[in-house]
Amino acid sequence: MKRSLVVLKLAVVLISLWGLMGCETIIDANIASGPTQLAVDAWLTDQPGQQRITLTQTANYFNNGPSTPATSASVVVGDNTGRTFAFTDPDNDGVYTWKPASTRDTTRLGIIGRTYTLGIQYQGNTYVSVAQMPRTTSIDSLIFRKKTITPVSKEEGYRSEFYATDPAGAIDYYYLRYYRNGVLQNRPQDISLAYDGAFRGSANTDGLMFIRPIRQSLNPEKLFALNDTMRIEMRTMTAEGYLFWELLRAQLQNAGLFATPPANVPSNIRNTNAAGPAAVGFFLVSPVRTRTAIVGKETLRGGD
Repeated sequence: MKRSLVVLKLAVVLISLWGLMGCETIIDANIASGPTQLAVDAWLTDQPGQQRITLTQTANYFNNGPSTPATSASVVVGDNTGRTFAFTDPDNDGVYTWKPASTRDTTRLGIIGRTYTLGIQYQGNTYVSVAQMPRTTSIDSLIFRKKTITPVSKEEGYRSEFYATDPAGAIDYYYLRYYRNGVLQNRPQDISLAYDGAFRGSANTDGLMFIRPIRQSLNPEKLFALNDTMRIEMRTMTAEGYLFWELLRAQLQNAGLFATPPANVPSNIRNTNAAGPAAVGFFLVSPVRTRTAIVGKETLRGGD
C-alpha cells in the first residue's frame, strides 16, 4: 500500500511538471509612454566668458535615441544685486548661452557669495530655481607616482594625487572631475565627491588636508602613461547640490546582482503652477579651481 502511494504521488508530480512545461503564454507588455518633462542642465560658474544652460525633453524609458531639444524657451538668470543675464538659443538646439558683449568685456556671471535665480518660460509654464555660489579652496599641487596597475599585475602606470586643504569654519561640499589629454573622463566611477575633503559620515576633517582616498580618486582604470596631460577641475556646491550628486551617482552605479529599483533624483527646479508639469534636472552655481600637470620628470615622486 505504501509503495502504491509513493508511485501515485510521483506520477502526480511528473504530470504536473509536464503540464507546466507545456504552458507557454506570451505576454505583450504594452507600457504606455508617460508625458514628457522639461529637463534642465544648468551648472554656472565663476569662470570668465560664455555660460550655458541646456534644455531638453525627457523621453520614454525604452527610447535610446538622443534627447529632443527644448527650443523656443525664455531663459533668464539674475543675482541678488539686481544683475540679469538673458540666455539665448541662436542655433535652435536647446543650448542657451550668455556671453559678455565683447572680448574686452570682463563681466563675470558667477561671483562667490551671491544668490542666483533661474527663470524659464516654456510651453506656457514658468519654472524657477534658486542657488547660492559657495566659497572654495585651491588645488595646491598635482603629482604622479609609478605603480603597478593591480597588486598582482606586472603592468605599470602612473597614479595621480592632488593636494588641497579644506577651509575651516563651515562644511564644504566638493565635486571633482578630471581630463586626460583634453578628454573628460565621465564614467560613473569617475564621479568623485568630498565632504570637507573626506567622506560624509567620517571623522571631523574641517580645515584639514583632503584625505588620501579623495586625493587619489581621480585616475583612469589603467592609470596614466608617461607624458600624459592631466587637468583637475574642482567645484564647490551647496548641501542640496551635494545630495543631488550623491543620489545621481548611486543611480548611475546601480547595477549588478544587488541592484535596487531605479528611483527619481530630486530636482530643485519647480513649476510656479503646482498643478503643472514638473521639471527634472538641477540648477547649480559653483566656483571652479583647476590644476594641470604633465606626467614627467618635474611631477614624478617616489613611493607612498
